[in-house]
Amino acid sequence: MKRRLDPTALLNKANKKLHPKEFKFPEFSVGDTIKVHVKVAEGEKVRVQIFEGLVIAKRNGSLGGRFVVRKISYGIGVERIFQSNSPVIEKITIVAKGNVRRSKLYYLRELSGRSARIKSDQVFGSETEAPPTSDVSDAAETATAKALQA
Repeated sequence: MKRRLDPTALLNKANKKLHPKEFKFPEFSVGDTIKVHVKVAEGEKVRVQIFEGLVIAKRNGSLGGRFVVRKISYGIGVERIFQSNSPVIEKITIVAKGNVRRSKLYYLRELSGRSARIKSDQVFGSETEAPPTSDVSDAAETATAKALQA
């Protein structure tokens, strides 16, 4: 009698083939203030836009992991959901470590001003970049670098 294959094992095997590398970002948690460097395409140009805010929710997972960052822009609260394995994220920088006792900070949506602040410790210089993607621009940069050396 043939042994039946486990569907979960098949899915995990397929995911490893599709996503061989995991992006390594600094360890951050809910309550931390972070800067997310996001690639934005405008026409043919691609530029990096920084979204700085407070992490109000985080869900871990190899492929389904995501985190929610909230900031106040001109008096209006703006939230953005980022997928943790997204190629749109160039790097993440931790600005401050927050001291919170909850896993989700959705209650901050109703608060404003001083009551919406979180006790935190300032952190400087903890950042990690995503691994570079193979691109035509990478080949052009290496060719330019070799030309400058010669």
